[in-house]
Amino acid sequence: MKILKRRLVTLTTLLALAATFQTYAQQPNIVIIYADDMGYGDLQCQNKDSKIPTPNLNQLASEGIRFTDAHSSSGICSPSRYALLTGTYHWRRQHDIVNSFGPPFFNESDVTLPELLKTNGYKTAAIGKWHLGWNWKFKNEPSGEVFQWNKKRKFYRPEDIDWSGPLTGGPLDQGFDYYFGDGTINFPPYAWIENDQFIELPKAVMDVHNVGFNVNEGEWEFRPGPKVKGWNPYEVLPTLTKKTVAYINQQEADKPFFLYMALPSPHAPIIPNEEFVGKSEAGPYGDYMFQTDWVAGQVMKALKDKGLDKNTIVIFTADNGPEKYAFERAEKYEHFSMGDFRGLKRDVWEGGHHVPFIVKWPEQIKAGTVSKEVISQVDIMATLAEITNSTIPENAAPDSYNLLDLLKGKKYSTPLREATVHNTYNGIWGLRKGKWLYINKPSGEHSKMPDSFKKLRGYKDFDTPALLFNMEKDLEQRNNIVEVHPDVVQEMSTILETYREQGYSVKR
Repeated sequence: MKILKRRLVTLTTLLALAATFQTYAQQPNIVIIYADDMGYGDLQCQNKDSKIPTPNLNQLASEGIRFTDAHSSSGICSPSRYALLTGTYHWRRQHDIVNSFGPPFFNESDVTLPELLKTNGYKTAAIGKWHLGWNWKFKNEPSGEVFQWNKKRKFYRPEDIDWSGPLTGGPLDQGFDYYFGDGTINFPPYAWIENDQFIELPKAVMDVHNVGFNVNEGEWEFRPGPKVKGWNPYEVLPTLTKKTVAYINQQEADKPFFLYMALPSPHAPIIPNEEFVGKSEAGPYGDYMFQTDWVAGQVMKALKDKGLDKNTIVIFTADNGPEKYAFERAEKYEHFSMGDFRGLKRDVWEGGHHVPFIVKWPEQIKAGTVSKEVISQVDIMATLAEITNSTIPENAAPDSYNLLDLLKGKKYSTPLREATVHNTYNGIWGLRKGKWLYINKPSGEHSKMPDSFKKLRGYKDFDTPALLFNMEKDLEQRNNIVEVHPDVVQEMSTILETYREQGYSVKR
């Protein structure tokens, strides 16, 4: 009897394992490639006048769906990353980035995308830029001082920090099984971190006035602080690419994985590697953008070589619009990183948050599809939860909408999102609802537009207390019709205030 019972138990176990194997085999792998400070107009497939070849992203778009009206939560780095990974508008938590040696953006109660996927058997990894904080331990107040950007700045020197013990509060505490990266390319510590440990402790100090290398466009934008001796910023993007390819090569078809590859490019410092110099007609930034496209191509190639491409969802998007150097680039090279949109990174103008967004899912998404639907990166969480049959806990991902029907080309009569909030800093707010875009101030600007660029594009300033645009007719936000449609303005203002007052009680 004991032998028979043991055999029955063994058979039951094998059947359960077989069912688990089948479930895992059917679950798609998920890869998110998150570019940094990339403009909508930097992609050749979105800008016929682009001076930058982007063959790999062009191909990705031809094999999946490309959204022409997709938005990041914020016009700056950390908030958009938080929103993508939690399905929560950043402004429900904070508006600003995580500064050098800043604490985690997350609360203990936050449910993240990798945590959600792990409940369904996914392996999870983050490679690249984190910029969402760790729990640092300090011995004393910052003892370093440097004159930078027209003011004295205090900074932590290596001896001010307690480097003992593992790093907490970072990727491993937010649901990722594995992490490799340098944190943030232009913020200290300038060192490689694997999981929760430094590969080498940063015992030297970054001299922001003499980095030791050349930068050919813009500034280094490095913050002062600890670095590994001999730290070479030109090695960051190539190293992250190799690590990502290696991670993909370690995966097997019977276990689904989620990979979040957060690129440091084409964010400043603008540092294309030598083999990419001169590959565009848009200067060093164009070459760096070309290299970023190449990196995306390496990820695609690795998936195909490993035989994983047909069961992998690939999402490519960016955290916000292009940096201020785009103004000069447009005048010098006639390459408009922002495309036809007004404004840049940090702005509530469209150029600050209207980003590239491509999704490929073989045999599920019709190749070469283009969607004009207004979507947000906060929608990624609810969408992937639906695809993977994962249950979002109550009060998690409050702002996330499920886009699966849209991805699969199913017909529907009303927009999937009621409205979409646009915001960077507290003060200027925008709301998109259908064709209408409302901004609660006379301008959506934070990144000061030079008069020369304003003249080049023929932009005029506005003097009304608020703004209203018809985005079906006026993508460039030139024609303010706030006084023509007071009823629309009132409706949009009321919806915006309702969203802002809902806090975490908002439901999908």
